[in-house]
Amino acid sequence: MKAAAAAGTWKLGDLEVNRVGYGAMRLTGNGMMGNSDGPPIDRAAAVRLLHSAFEQGVNHIDTAAFYFSPLRSANELVNRALASWRDDVVVVTKVGPGRAPSGEWLAMARPEELRGQVEENLRQLGQDHLDVVNLRSDGMDSIAEHFGALAELRAAGLVRHLGLSNVRPCHVAEAGKIAPVVCVQNAYGLDWRRSDESGLVDLCGEQGIAFVPFFAISGLRREAAAARDRDARLHTVARAHGATPAQIRLAWTLHRGPHILAIPGTTDPAHLAENIAAGALRLTEEELALLDAPDETDD
Repeated sequence: MKAAAAAGTWKLGDLEVNRVGYGAMRLTGNGMMGNSDGPPIDRAAAVRLLHSAFEQGVNHIDTAAFYFSPLRSANELVNRALASWRDDVVVVTKVGPGRAPSGEWLAMARPEELRGQVEENLRQLGQDHLDVVNLRSDGMDSIAEHFGALAELRAAGLVRHLGLSNVRPCHVAEAGKIAPVVCVQNAYGLDWRRSDESGLVDLCGEQGIAFVPFFAISGLRREAAAARDRDARLHTVARAHGATPAQIRLAWTLHRGPHILAIPGTTDPAHLAENIAAGALRLTEEELALLDAPDETDD
């Protein structure tokens, strides 16, 4: 069994994927969402990294046309890496927000503009259809018109399945009346539990929808690399498993339910292997209770 299969599988519609995947945003280096993770990875090194992920069983990649920096495009790198793996890897992208070539963020796309965004993803990824497209809401009260436009593209064969990103439970209900929702992608992790507070994680599980956390390792620092964790409880659990705190964070999210998929991103082959290996960790009920216990003090 390949390492990424250790946590089991879940289906995005009719597409079965291992629960540990890969998020491509970090491949772009400086310039994407204001992060400061250093220069972008060399193109050849990026392709080798992605091939290593595929060889270890990763068959779910998260990307977007707006994941780019002055020197790198995540979609371009994914396209290159997929040359010999195209039938084996499910690619999930997202639409809604856009960025000018200068990197400046643009206003949310209008419903009639989403086709252009889908076609740009198709061009960059070298595909004739997209496996999964997430609509990123970015604060919209209603997503009905936008999701309806994507449902039309699904009916036309440009998109196979639809999902949502950065949404609330009401959006899931609204979208589900229009077309099937196969995944929901929201910020979520040990220190970032608004989706628990809103009931979104459980709602997705009840409806058979994959819940895909982003920033699961980074905690409250979000897209920045995780800071050295000062939480003694997390380190206690990590030591018990001979694991890193980042691996325990990933394992914690995967224990939240069988419908949780992980998409940690990295440009470091060693960290890639560690992230994938986290899927094999089995936390005890006592360890989960320890991690879930409220902090005695606030920093």
